[in-house]
Amino acid sequence: MRAPGFWYRPPGLVSALLTPLSWLWRACAGLGRGRPVAVPVPVLCVGNLVAGGTGKTPVVSDLVERLKARHVAAASLSRGHGGRLAGPLAVDPAHHTAADVGDEPLLLALHHPAWIGRDRAAAAQAMVAAGVRAVVMDDGFQNPSLRKDLSLIVVDGGTGFGNGRVIPAGPLRETLTAGVLRADALVVVGDGPGMAAARSVAGNLPLLSARLVPDPAVAATLRDRPVLAFAGIGRPAKFFDTLRMIGARLVEQVSFADHHDFTPAELSALSDRAMQSGAMLVTTEKDAMRLTPEWRQRVCVLPVRLSWDDPAAVERLLDRLMEGAHG
Repeated sequence: MRAPGFWYRPPGLVSALLTPLSWLWRACAGLGRGRPVAVPVPVLCVGNLVAGGTGKTPVVSDLVERLKARHVAAASLSRGHGGRLAGPLAVDPAHHTAADVGDEPLLLALHHPAWIGRDRAAAAQAMVAAGVRAVVMDDGFQNPSLRKDLSLIVVDGGTGFGNGRVIPAGPLRETLTAGVLRADALVVVGDGPGMAAARSVAGNLPLLSARLVPDPAVAATLRDRPVLAFAGIGRPAKFFDTLRMIGARLVEQVSFADHHDFTPAELSALSDRAMQSGAMLVTTEKDAMRLTPEWRQRVCVLPVRLSWDDPAAVERLLDRLMEGAHG
């Protein structure tokens, strides 16, 4: 689904009218909270407080790589949103598709060991049995089934917490107060008002900042090139802004809902419009996971990586994670 526009405007009549329904959402979200299952390895949760994308997946990928650099056999754990398989299972890009396991786990599996499991506790137990020695959860901050040793809240620097209201009156999955109370640090990805919003609620929690950096080789290829960009991610405008930043000339930008399943007819129409404009078709890495191999050959993909403003602060958090696991 696309986020309603009023979620990211100052609270008005619509959000006020929907506020009673947000009370119902909060009540339902609190049901079924049993005792979380603990596993004998550290569990690091990378979550958020809003519906939609904030940049969690690049953060997860970076943290898994940092743990691997410490010689820790780390792997990511995702629910597998959009995939037909329930898991637990290790994602294999050679055999699985986004329709099987979801686009984000498939993307993560291109870079490091990645697992899915709708039952997070059962999946973590299966990961430990398979030799995983640190679990990095992609989302799941609101999932109480698995005990977390360290929890990070990722905030989109461009949009922050929106109007600060809970679904459906706003984008929040839970109140800011309740969410921040369970967090160990906040991570702001990108520039904009999100940093001030995060700072206003962080209190004594560590507040880290990072940004998404486009692959330099692909960026150089796209500089001064006319492009038709399309994206079905949480906030497509962020991708389009990145293309402008690297100097690409956007002749058209097409937004789809997050995790959109592109049809052959849609892709053919986009390709025809690009050819008519003399433009190159460009999309994100996550969107590319939902393309057939044939279409991936026809579309330029712009990878991004996470760059921390203070990498030492990240390492201190990982020190805390690993020390706690051995404490």
